[in-house]
Amino acid sequence: MINVTKLYNGQDSLSDALRYGRARGAGDGLPVARSASERKPIVVWTISRRCNLHCVHCYSDSENRVYPGELTLEEAKRMIEDLAQFQIPALLLSGGEPLAHPHVFDFADYAKQRGLRLTLSTNGTLIDRPTAERIKQVGFSYVGISFDGLGKVNDQFRGKLGAFDAALNGVRHLKAVHQKVGLRLTLTRRNFEALPEICELVEREGIDRVCFYHLVYSGRGSRLANDDLTHAETRAVLDRICAWARALASRGRPVEILTVDNHVDGAYLYLKLLQEDPARAEAARQLLEWNGGGAYSSGVGIANIDACGNVHPDQFWQTHTLGSIRERPFSAIWTDSRDPVLAGLRNRLPLLKGRCGTCRWKPLCGGSFRVRALQATGDVWAPDPACYLTNEEIARTP
Repeated sequence: MINVTKLYNGQDSLSDALRYGRARGAGDGLPVARSASERKPIVVWTISRRCNLHCVHCYSDSENRVYPGELTLEEAKRMIEDLAQFQIPALLLSGGEPLAHPHVFDFADYAKQRGLRLTLSTNGTLIDRPTAERIKQVGFSYVGISFDGLGKVNDQFRGKLGAFDAALNGVRHLKAVHQKVGLRLTLTRRNFEALPEICELVEREGIDRVCFYHLVYSGRGSRLANDDLTHAETRAVLDRICAWARALASRGRPVEILTVDNHVDGAYLYLKLLQEDPARAEAARQLLEWNGGGAYSSGVGIANIDACGNVHPDQFWQTHTLGSIRERPFSAIWTDSRDPVLAGLRNRLPLLKGRCGTCRWKPLCGGSFRVRALQATGDVWAPDPACYLTNEEIARTP
């Protein structure tokens, strides 16, 4: 994740410690890492593949049906115990649609009792007032609700008429019980031109956080490669997001804005700040270098456990399994360096090829998103096709 609010505006956010480090005694209860390479992973747990929608870009290719072999309540509790003892910084409950799982609140309660920081990723359509109250009662630090445009555009993406209105009602129920809530949107050619209206929605509804996701070619999303933004469109979108972030700051509106799944955004923001505010640019560069971008993301600072207990480098990387928590604890799987993909991810900079290999922004970007390169080319170390910087911008001699 690239925190535009922090990097571009210099405004602090509660989640900054997960990405940019902080001093001991910060009081947030999170484990202290001396460097990004030492971080324990945020674990995205796909608690079930079952989903009441049929989104065209779903990385887990989920449907509204029962999937065999998913973790039992007791298996999940043993896993949660291990995650707590391993001291992961956060556990994100995802899906499918996690709220469709009959034990979602059993899982959440148990995780909170073990001291884990919880977040929830949901399509929002199942959140009525009692469910919102239950979410607040459990103590989720944040609930992210996915939108993919406004009205019919969102419904077409989500595969269900009325999905937009139902999700918006979910937001309103959460706001009514004072639960921190965010909007999550995957940028494609189908929705990027509606960005001004989406920003208006965020401000009108008092949404606390916005995550703009770059498209990843996995699951059903692999069929949408032609709907990905062009490089010029991506740059234009980043410019709009930055302008909105500045406008929000000038009006005193506390919205946290992030971009996700393309660490090239960090280098782009730095280059943009060099032209606008060199002092701010240097502060941003230092934070980005501490973070390391993709170099300390998949397989280092992020992990996925799927619904059947298989461990993956991230939630989009379902084609490679590191092990099963039914056979070994997550902590043992994650600290075992014998898997060649995992070992490579943890020292990836020398392995990067082409533009990524020669790019001067490797300390900031870290080769961006490796699974997208894999899906596009068949080579995990090939250049990330979503890099939109020009050859001149990445040249070692500017």
